[in-house]
Amino acid sequence: MDINNLITRFSDTTENQRKAIFSTLFIAGNKLQTLFDNHIPEVSLKQFMLLSIVRQSKEQLTFTQLGDLLGCSRQNIKKLADVLMKKGFVTIQQSSHDARALCICPTEKVNDYFQNDFSEYQGELKYLFEVYTDEEIEMLFILLSRLYTGIENLEKRIENAKKEIRADEDNRNL
Repeated sequence: MDINNLITRFSDTTENQRKAIFSTLFIAGNKLQTLFDNHIPEVSLKQFMLLSIVRQSKEQLTFTQLGDLLGCSRQNIKKLADVLMKKGFVTIQQSSHDARALCICPTEKVNDYFQNDFSEYQGELKYLFEVYTDEEIEMLFILLSRLYTGIENLEKRIENAKKEIRADEDNRNL
């Protein structure tokens, strides 16, 4: 079965389109990670995304804050940070705002990497989006931004369901 066949099969109803969009996001993420991990030297895509956020941030971000931004746990950020520290891209320091929290600080190697090594691959990113018009890029940007609102709604729903289960369990234990 090829992708065009799947698209045709899932284009008939809104419900099927939702399923196809969800599947596409998952598959596209995996494909992009594989492409980047196999093609870009020195850092994985996850490490690259962490470096990008750390580099762009105007303030030090804690492991927890970075986990929230990247959609992963504090522990995953710590693992990524440890690898990046061993490679000389970052240092790990105590937060100036919270003595219990750790922050990731970029080293000069990060700027060198983005200016020299990664600039070559930024050009390749254009290939990913060359199939879109400028108007389609703008619409995709808007729609993906709205997807975050949907994700937040789902997170709240799941958290509320967990609270209800805990409350039911607490009531049964009384």
